Amino acid sequence: MKKTDINNSKKDFTDPGYWKFGLFYYNKEDKRLFPPKQTKFLGWTINFANPYSIIAGLGIVIIIIILGTCFDEKL
Repeated sequence: MKKTDINNSKKDFTDPGYWKFGLFYYNKEDKRLFPPKQTKFLGWTINFANPYSIIAGLGIVIIIIILGTCFDEKL
């Protein structure tokens, strides 16, 4: 990645125009699956404009549900 691309991507995720309702990051130009949140120390978020991110997010939710039901049966 070029240095200018890195600088532009750093500016992009902090731009309020890319955050829907202040919670959902949506930027078609940003190809990252999991960009950092507006406040970096809070972790990462999903770029809802990237179809692979949506698939990865659904996969994580499905794994959590499966693990939750497996551990619930043993208790």
